[in-house]
Amino acid sequence: MAMMKISVKHLAAVAAIAGAFATGNVVASRAEDAPAGDAINGKRLYLADGCFECHGRAGQGGRFNYLTPALAQIALPVESFIAFLREAPNDMPSFSADVLSDKDAADIHAYLSSLPGPKAAKDIPPILNQ
Repeated sequence: MAMMKISVKHLAAVAAIAGAFATGNVVASRAEDAPAGDAINGKRLYLADGCFECHGRAGQGGRFNYLTPALAQIALPVESFIAFLREAPNDMPSFSADVLSDKDAADIHAYLSSLPGPKAAKDIPPILNQ
């Protein structure tokens, strides 16, 4: 198996995402934790830059033949989100500061944070086997 080189910045972003999913902390806990940014502009950018093509129009994730993460109610701090965008893993395109400014990335983060998150497991009705 070939070894993959990962930058410290990229590793920190991956660790933050993994930690958020591992702890179930996928929603902002308080209104004052919400990121600075313009959610309306963030929605425009999210759609214009094609983020929805893999992550879904409502940030629900799971598109194509591989699992893309749900981004609605993203718990990743805005700084880590921006770092992740700069050195994205796998098939996700990276967005340099020349392509997407920190302000625009913060706006996308604000939009994703404004979306309703997934339902809790207890709120999903059981599947009836008929």
